[in-house]
Amino acid sequence: MATLPSAVSVVEVGPRDGLQNESALISTADKIAFVDRLTNAGLRAIEVSAFVSPKWIPQLKDAADVFAGITRRPGTRYSALVPNLIGLERALGAGVTDVAIFTAASETFNQRNTRRSIEESFATYRDVVREALSAGLRVRGYLSTAFGCPFEGPVSTEQVVALTERLLSLGVFEVAVSDTIGVAHPGQVRALLPRLLATIPSTRIALHFHDTRGTALANVLAALDFGMATFDASAGGLGGCPYAPRASGNLATEDLLYMLRGLNIETDVAIDAVSDAALALAPQLGHPLPSRYTQAR
Repeated sequence: MATLPSAVSVVEVGPRDGLQNESALISTADKIAFVDRLTNAGLRAIEVSAFVSPKWIPQLKDAADVFAGITRRPGTRYSALVPNLIGLERALGAGVTDVAIFTAASETFNQRNTRRSIEESFATYRDVVREALSAGLRVRGYLSTAFGCPFEGPVSTEQVVALTERLLSLGVFEVAVSDTIGVAHPGQVRALLPRLLATIPSTRIALHFHDTRGTALANVLAALDFGMATFDASAGGLGGCPYAPRASGNLATEDLLYMLRGLNIETDVAIDAVSDAALALAPQLGHPLPSRYTQAR
C-alpha cells in the first residue's frame, strides 16, 4: 500500500448540496441550527448555501438569512455557490468570504444545469472570479460530471484535465473534481488521478463523490493512495443533484470519518457530533438518512 496522508480535510457540503434536492422545504431556523452543529463538530469548511435563482432551487432562497443567522467560528470557512455576478453581489451583501463556481465536464449537462454552454460558463466565471478576488474572497471551482454524464455517458480524461486546468487558470484555489451522479469506481479514480497530477499539484484538487452505486468510500480509498487529502462529504449522506436523474446522496461525512479513523488519518472532526447534526435534521426530511454509520448507531 502507498503511504497514506497523515491528515485529511473534509469539506462539508450538506447544508447546500445535501439540502438542495430535498422535496421537503427546510426552515431557515433548522438550516442555521444544522450549520451551527456542524461547526461545533469541528468541521473547518462548510458550504452553507447558494445564491441562485429561487425559481430553479427554491430550497436555497433564504441563503442570506442563513448566513445572517449562523454563528461563525474563527478558523472555519463558510462558503456559498454563485452562478454569476448577480449571485456574487448577493453573497458579498451577506458577508460571505468564500464562494464557489461550477461548470460541467459534459456539454449537455452544463446546458441542462446552467442553461449555458461550457464556453459561456467560462466567459461568465472570468468576471465572477476577477470581482471576487478583487473583493478579497477565496474562490473554489467545481467540475461536475467528471466521471460520467447522465445524458452523454462516459467523459474523456483529457476533457477533465483540460477543464480543471482552465478553472485553476481563472484563479480558483482548488477544483473539486466531482462524480455528480455516482458512477465512478476505483478503476476510474486510478486512471484519472495520474493524468491530473502530472500537471496539477494534489493540493489544488479535491474529490467529490456520490454514493449512488455504493462505491464512494472505495473511491476515496483509491484516491488516498495517490496522496489526495481533500474530500467533500455531506452529513447524513444527504444530497443529490436536481439535474441528474436518479442521482442519490453524497458520500456521508460520518462514513468517511469512520473509515479515515480506522486508517489512523486525522481530521479533527467529532464523528458522533456530525451524526447528531444529521439526526437533528432528519425529522424535517421525511425519509431515513442514507449514512451507514448513523443507521448503525
